Amino acid sequence: MPEASGIGEQALNKAAEIGLSSQLDEVENLDVNIKTDPLKLVQGEVETVAISGEGLVMQKDLRMDVMEMQINSVAINPLSAAFGKIELTKPTAGKARVVLTEADINRAFNSEYVRNQIQSQKINIDEQPKTVVPQQVDFRLPGEGKVALNASILVVENNETHQVVFTAVPRVNPNGTTVTLENVTYGEGEEISPELTKALIAQTSEILDLSNFDLEGMSLRVQQLVVDTGKLTLQAEADVEKIPFAEN
Repeated sequence: MPEASGIGEQALNKAAEIGLSSQLDEVENLDVNIKTDPLKLVQGEVETVAISGEGLVMQKDLRMDVMEMQINSVAINPLSAAFGKIELTKPTAGKARVVLTEADINRAFNSEYVRNQIQSQKINIDEQPKTVVPQQVDFRLPGEGKVALNASILVVENNETHQVVFTAVPRVNPNGTTVTLENVTYGEGEEISPELTKALIAQTSEILDLSNFDLEGMSLRVQQLVVDTGKLTLQAEADVEKIPFAEN
């Protein structure tokens, strides 16, 4: 009986790993560990689903250094399980932990997607709408719960490059899905455009938005955001309606 359980679990684990990987642009390591036994499986129950990943690259070139999720007491369709697929009969909840490094967030800031987002906006500089292009964005996590940004921005119309420098404290909104920056402190030097700084602050919030980490049928709500030197850790609740599986 245990051997049959092991073979069944292995098949389900592999199908889930392939299904999850298909939603990611890059995967360094991904493990799914489904715990059950044949009797519970026939009754439509799975004890736990544990997902552990490293170096997972999502949409918008956002990389997660670590992603861990645990889902308990999963109600499933036993007929689907017999064909190597876990189909939830009702939504369930779990816990998740996501770690982003300074390098991960820098990668997102300097991606083509973010560059195009900023470039597509007209920013008022000296009361004139201008096109700006990020040359280099240096995002840092210096500790003390803060984020820091030093961006080199080219103003296309006059071919001038300006620096935008600020530090801020990220906070999770009460709904647990968005991050805002508070206590913004500007670096020394002339601020060329409050609108430009505002646009970069909004872009920082968008990169840290938890919807970026949602997979098909799974969404996260942040309970706690911890900012350490060099890394940012998100503790979240996971709302799970579906576990992606490879199609047979």
